[in-house]
Amino acid sequence: MGSKMGNYVADFFTYETTKSVVVKSWSVGIINRIVQLLIIIYFVCWVFIYEKAYQLTDTGIESSVMTKVKGFGYHHGQVMDVADYVSPSQGAAVFCIMTKIVITQNQFQGRCAESNRYPCDTDKDCQKHYGSYLSNGVITGICLKSSNDSEKGTCEIEGWCPAENDDIGSKHPPMLDIKNFTIFIKNSIRFPLFNVTRGNFPSSLTSAEIKRCNFHPVNNPLCPIFRVGDVLNYTGQDVASLADKGGEIGINIVWKCNLDQNIEKCKPSYSFTRLDAPFMKNAVSKGYNFRFAKYFKTENGTEFRTLHKAFAIRFDIMVTGIAGKFNTIPTLINLVAAFTSIGLGTVLCDVILLNFLKGADQYKAKKFEEVSEAQIEASLCQSQGSQLSIKTEMKSSYDSGAISLSPSLLTKPSD
Repeated sequence: MGSKMGNYVADFFTYETTKSVVVKSWSVGIINRIVQLLIIIYFVCWVFIYEKAYQLTDTGIESSVMTKVKGFGYHHGQVMDVADYVSPSQGAAVFCIMTKIVITQNQFQGRCAESNRYPCDTDKDCQKHYGSYLSNGVITGICLKSSNDSEKGTCEIEGWCPAENDDIGSKHPPMLDIKNFTIFIKNSIRFPLFNVTRGNFPSSLTSAEIKRCNFHPVNNPLCPIFRVGDVLNYTGQDVASLADKGGEIGINIVWKCNLDQNIEKCKPSYSFTRLDAPFMKNAVSKGYNFRFAKYFKTENGTEFRTLHKAFAIRFDIMVTGIAGKFNTIPTLINLVAAFTSIGLGTVLCDVILLNFLKGADQYKAKKFEEVSEAQIEASLCQSQGSQLSIKTEMKSSYDSGAISLSPSLLTKPSD
């Protein structure tokens, strides 16, 4: 037991140093150089040129977006302008253009029949719907029957009456003039790490030019005015179906700035997508709609309202960006990583030599050598015996210590 513990302690307090073994083999040498060349190409082409790993980057972009919609359309037999169909009206990065509105006029507080959503024969049929949040008011539990007893009745609600009826809205077509509306986008950004600010259109753009320009990804990529019909076409959407049920469209503004170049080359790029695409095939909750009301009072002070259910196209303007500039620290880090990775060629060749080539045992014997203190002392005693040994030792001290193995030495001797 004591001897085993002694061996463990002796093995722990050992020192390993590298030993250079030169293997003169065409196959191993070619593999080694190919691996090193691939690593160099990867770091030069991908890491430094494409990824620009020599730069310090800033992704914490600060952004402000202002929007303005213009255009006129017809709906419910009247002309609709921006104040009628845009919500909210403050020109934010998220806004809606209403394309179809279901209007329920002159609603007063009271009791009335629900829409066709809750048919009934007796009061018990209505009492099953107590607490329902899908109705247009609070279910009272009373079944209102028509004069014709053969027809089904309708459950009574308490709330704003008369109740909203979605079937009326299907009779009115959506406002298809939306395709000719325009959206003006004003985007200013800042990269705080480098204190760089930019805008999405050049300062040299005049009022006359901005009035007649329309965005085009190739012909006019810096025009800040977007025709709604073009935006929907870029997303592959049909204007008529989208205007009928509503939907969500994303406008992505991406800033990729190389600050080692001229700052004027720091320009935005635009892309467009339909954000609610995963729900297009759903049986429920298709499109996008919301409700709002306008309130009034009669001469005697009784409050009433006009309820609007609006189907709309919602636009979300999303801004992302990254800026990079040369910096010594990431450059040195990646250079060290590149030089270290070149050593992978040596590791691969060692695996091949130790496991797959003939003469692996001879290579192992030359590569791994164990020297004890007793051997070192014995060697020193022998060298002190003659001057020739001393001269030989002096000569070997200037040698690199490398051992050269030729292919013939790595070949196993025949029996």
